Amino acid sequence: MEFLKVNSYKELSQKAADKVVKVIQENPHAALGLATGSTPVGLYENLVQAYQHGQVDFHKVKTFNLDEYVGIHQDHPQSYHQYMQKHLFQFINLKDDHVHIPDGETGDLEEECQRYERLLAKEGPIDLQILGLGINGHIGFNEPGTAFDARTHVVNLTDSTREANAKFFDTKEEVPKQAITMGIGNIMESREIILLAFGEHKQPAIKQLMEGEVYEDFPASALLQHDRVKVIYGEKDS
Repeated sequence: MEFLKVNSYKELSQKAADKVVKVIQENPHAALGLATGSTPVGLYENLVQAYQHGQVDFHKVKTFNLDEYVGIHQDHPQSYHQYMQKHLFQFINLKDDHVHIPDGETGDLEEECQRYERLLAKEGPIDLQILGLGINGHIGFNEPGTAFDARTHVVNLTDSTREANAKFFDTKEEVPKQAITMGIGNIMESREIILLAFGEHKQPAIKQLMEGEVYEDFPASALLQHDRVKVIYGEKDS
């Protein structure tokens, strides 16, 4: 695992975007694993700029989002379908049928998990997986205690995760209590992984990761067992 400390959120976003662009330039058919939340917003802004400047072409790229809330329509402003449209998809030449996001509104959640598993098996492995880091060490929506070999599944979101995501909703009560997420086992099958973390509130989790202990109560520690992980992190803009 490689750790790269940056001096600003702008630098973090640019470093991550440079890596994504490089992967696509080397493999125009690349499969990208995408994350949501506050941290990747700058990355996506930089990818849009790279596309507009002719540095990267998304026409043959396939994308697979890590997760989606259960029980809200994909047109809901806080769905991850809408997040991706708002921050990236509407601005680039990615084909609609190359976009893959779990369906959290389905009537059969277990079948949806299996559908996503079949899709990942058919189209994967993911060439580059983008991850954020939860303050409790979660990756995707894999909360503490998740088995490292877990596949795509429905998860009950912890109170701390719902609290962290409440800023995107009018009230904490509106934050869904469940999500569909790729499992840690899926994430670990990615050829390469970038983990992004910025802000003083993320530093305890980064410190814990640096200590190198691997255990299920700290999901991100599974990444220590992967051969190609780069952690890009910073505390605050200097």
